Amino acid sequence: MSSASERPEARVGADVATPRDWGAAWDAERFGKPETGWRSRLYVIIFEADTRAGRRFDLALLVAILASVAVVILDSVENISASHAFLFDALEWMITILFTLEYIARLSCVRRPLRYATSFFGIVDLLAVLPAYLTLLVPEAHALLDVRILRLLRIFRVLKLAAYVGEYRALGAALVASRRKILIFLSVVLMIALVMGTLLYVAEGPERGYTSIPVAVYWAIVTMTTVGYGDITPQSGLGRLIASVMMLVGWGILAVPTGIVSAEMTARRLNLRTPTTRTCRECLSEGHEADARFCKDCGAALPPYQRD
Repeated sequence: MSSASERPEARVGADVATPRDWGAAWDAERFGKPETGWRSRLYVIIFEADTRAGRRFDLALLVAILASVAVVILDSVENISASHAFLFDALEWMITILFTLEYIARLSCVRRPLRYATSFFGIVDLLAVLPAYLTLLVPEAHALLDVRILRLLRIFRVLKLAAYVGEYRALGAALVASRRKILIFLSVVLMIALVMGTLLYVAEGPERGYTSIPVAVYWAIVTMTTVGYGDITPQSGLGRLIASVMMLVGWGILAVPTGIVSAEMTARRLNLRTPTTRTCRECLSEGHEADARFCKDCGAALPPYQRD
C-alpha cells in the first residue's frame, strides 16, 4: 500500500508542524524552484543539501561563517588587532566577497528573488555583507556613527549557521510547536515574581533597599533564576523566609521549559519520518519524503529525488 505522501488526496498529519515547515519558513520560504536550466541546477546545490555538491556547498559556507565570526572576535582584542590588522582586513574582504557571491547566486536561482530578499535569511545574508561595504562609505575620522558599530554587526553572520544545520530546524520546530506552553509557563513565572516581589516590598520596605515594587520584582526574578547578584538582600525574618521559598521555586522551574521542548522533540522523532529538501514545483512546499511521488499539499507530481 502506498504511503499518505504518495497519494494526492491524502493530507494525514498536514496540520502538524514539522521540521520541514520550519525549514521552509527559514531558508526558502517558497520563493520558487526553476524547472530547468542552470538556475535549477544551482538551486539544487544551494537550497537542497541532499546532493554531494549541496553538502560541499554547505560545508564551505559553514567554514566561512565560523572563520568570519572568529575574525570579528579577534579583531575586537586590541593587541591582537594591532599586530595582525592587515591579515584581518584581507580575511574580512575575502569572506565578504564570498558571501556577496553567495547572496547574488541565491537571488539569481529563485523564481521570486524579492521574496527571498525579504525573508529572514535573506535579511541575514544582506547583513552579512552590508556592514563591510558601509565602512567604505563612513570614514572613521568624520563619522557621526562609530564605525565599530558597523563592524560589530558582522557578528550576525553567526545566524547563518541555522540555515545549514538540520538540528537547528528540528529545535526551531519544537520551540514553535511548544510556544503556547512556554508562553503560559513564562506568564506563571511572571505572576509568581510579581506576587513574591510585592510581599517582599511590604516585608522589607524602602529602608532596606526595596524602594518600589519594580525593584522588589527585579530581586524576585534574580532570586528565582538562581542568579543572586546580592545588590539587595532581605534582612528581616519574613523577608528571608520569602527568599528561601523563591530559591526553592527557582530550582523547581528550571526543568519545566526543558521538559516541554524535550517532550515535543521526542514526539516528533517517534511519529515523523525524516524529511528531505525536495521541493514541489507547483506549490513550492518542501520536505517531501524520499519515496513520495505526489506533493502532500497540492497533489502535483514531484520531480525525482536527487541524492548522491
